[in-house]
Amino acid sequence: MSKLPNCPQCNSEFTYEDGSQYICPECAHEWSKDAGAANVETARVWKDANGNVLQDGDSVTVIKDLKIKGSSSVVKVGTKVKNIRLIDGDHDIDCKIDGIGAMQLKSEFVKKA
Repeated sequence: MSKLPNCPQCNSEFTYEDGSQYICPECAHEWSKDAGAANVETARVWKDANGNVLQDGDSVTVIKDLKIKGSSSVVKVGTKVKNIRLIDGDHDIDCKIDGIGAMQLKSEFVKKA
């Protein structure tokens, strides 16, 4: 019996075949047998201003004063942000900043702490 590929979403080793597709029972991701290796290569990688890879739960430091749209407040250089969440989109970091609240940042304006 040949080894089935791990899930490209959650890296689970418990995948199974169903017709012309592979299915992951842990995250319910489905992908075709032909695109098994191609999906792994297209996984999104988030990087900070210095090129360090970011992950959910990391702490980052703001490297530039950032004006908050619709407000007179500013996120100052050196502000430390803990427990970030990575999301898709233009502003790819979702976080809470002490004294300001929930907001989204661009990864190009932070460095990994």
